[in-house]
Amino acid sequence: MTLLRASDYKRMPWKNGGGETVEIAIFPPGSSVEDFDWRISMATVASDGPFSIFPGIDRTLAILEGNGMALEIAAADPLLLTMESAPLPFPADVPVNATLPDGAITDLNVMTRRSTFRHVVMRRSGLFAGKADGNTTLVLALDPLMVSTGDSKDRLGKLDGLLIDGGLQFTIETDQNESAFFLITLERL
Repeated sequence: MTLLRASDYKRMPWKNGGGETVEIAIFPPGSSVEDFDWRISMATVASDGPFSIFPGIDRTLAILEGNGMALEIAAADPLLLTMESAPLPFPADVPVNATLPDGAITDLNVMTRRSTFRHVVMRRSGLFAGKADGNTTLVLALDPLMVSTGDSKDRLGKLDGLLIDGGLQFTIETDQNESAFFLITLERL
């Protein structure tokens, strides 16, 4: 297991220069936005505009803060993504235009190289017990919580993460029943 503190996340400009990304985790370690197998990040989107294109990449987007973002994916009708919406998977190599109907948002962005990995992103709340699926599972806390695996216990603050190796049993205990978190499963093909 690897504990990831929000205060240690790496900040960098967007590929298209339109904003800043906060990188939570990337694989292989030290890879760039051009050659990663998977990448988990957050970004604040403060203005309307196009998304960066990532050839051969699948992505899932979820809203962490703010009043939502409308996405026009491959010229389809816009979809409104809010904090209450399920995470939205779509290809990162098609044109996507974002519109902010009610101010800036912060999003969670999970990307995998289509030829080597796949991912699943789920938003959960309350007590959870399960097994880390795939090669790696990332728990991203939206509220303070405790993650236990065997004899190990890690306390996560808001936006802290915990990478758990595939196959390990783990339990998440939240401070309040409505406390939320994301479970992100990364599986090598």
